[in-house]
Amino acid sequence: MGKIISVANQKGGVGKTTTAVNLAACLALSGRKVLVVDMDPQGNASSGLGVNLKENQRGVYELLADDLSLELVVYPTEIDTLKIIPSNVELAGAEIELVERAHREKILSTALNGVTEEYEYVVIDCPPSLGLLTLNALTASNSVLIPMQCEYYALQGLSHLLKTLQLIKKSLNPTLTVEGIVLTMFDNRTLLTGQVESQVRNYFSEYLMETIIPRNIRLSEAPSHGKPIVLYANRSKGSDSYVELAKEVIKRTKGEMVFPKVEPQEIAYEEWIKENKLRDFSKK
Repeated sequence: MGKIISVANQKGGVGKTTTAVNLAACLALSGRKVLVVDMDPQGNASSGLGVNLKENQRGVYELLADDLSLELVVYPTEIDTLKIIPSNVELAGAEIELVERAHREKILSTALNGVTEEYEYVVIDCPPSLGLLTLNALTASNSVLIPMQCEYYALQGLSHLLKTLQLIKKSLNPTLTVEGIVLTMFDNRTLLTGQVESQVRNYFSEYLMETIIPRNIRLSEAPSHGKPIVLYANRSKGSDSYVELAKEVIKRTKGEMVFPKVEPQEIAYEEWIKENKLRDFSKK
């Protein structure tokens, strides 16, 4: 059986799509069959893999709104073992349209039923919000990978996201786990980067991925060429870092890494909120 991983963070500009695309590509090049689901109406994961929906072509919107079968919306990429369900701006209307549907938060889960029998990994790129599209992704997933940029607002957003995950686990998806927190756009020349990294290591060290994604110009250039970093610049620091991240994910899937029993949301949460002077979203 395969594994469904959502790459999520409600804050934009943290390297979420970059992580989804390049993690999926590295997993595919390791010999695994991988499917990317682009749940972001901006369609950046689709264009980042060289897939742009043309008129009359179907993608995530049709999968959700029209209940199309999975095989009708899956497209190939440059990597033989990597496929994608692309999206475009039409998906933005899906959140409004799906509100009236019964079990609206489980539509994607139903659509992906049986997908892990064919694919070893399904990587879902979530939009930068905690709306219905992201809720569908998290309800369908086994785990969530959280890209986090080392800045103050990212810390604040992490507190909100972790509490949201706790609520989803209690009400919709009891098997949902945190795959890990991965630091992105890392620049060790700044003091703030070191401070934020220290805070995350202090409270969430068990869930912090060993791999750190550095700021890298090649990573920024790759999407404009419609290629993941391993195809665009496979000898860059950005490429090396995502190869290492893929290795970590594979190890976690095989159970070679030991996890604590306590969920990250429960680890010194109140103390962390107090120390960082953040709002506790669990209280009104």
